[in-house]
Amino acid sequence: MKRAMGLLIFVFFLQAGYCADQPDPYTWDFGKVKHGEVAAHSFTLKNNSKKALKITAVNTSCGCTVSGVKKKILLPGESTPVEIKFNSKGYSGDIQQFTYVNTDDIDNPVIRFIIKAHVVK
Repeated sequence: MKRAMGLLIFVFFLQAGYCADQPDPYTWDFGKVKHGEVAAHSFTLKNNSKKALKITAVNTSCGCTVSGVKKKILLPGESTPVEIKFNSKGYSGDIQQFTYVNTDDIDNPVIRFIIKAHVVK
């Protein structure tokens, strides 16, 4: 019974998009990326507050990373994808880049998303 319950929980997490290697919804690890490839990932930003959330800007830590959002204003409960693309050209080894989503939320004005990769030749 315990084994069946564990399997059921594991299947639920797989279907929900969770993985032991990706426990943080603000971090994505691409693993190995070939030099010159463009790796892309879409995070989900959800407005969990009771008022509208305005996205004022989206910035990245490097010109090798491009990011954007579909919606600039999220009503309570709404979400939007945060698309991030990393161009591995000129990189090798472990990398970590950041995307900053600036909002009008006084308590959480900047939301940071992190991408990681190991660039191989």
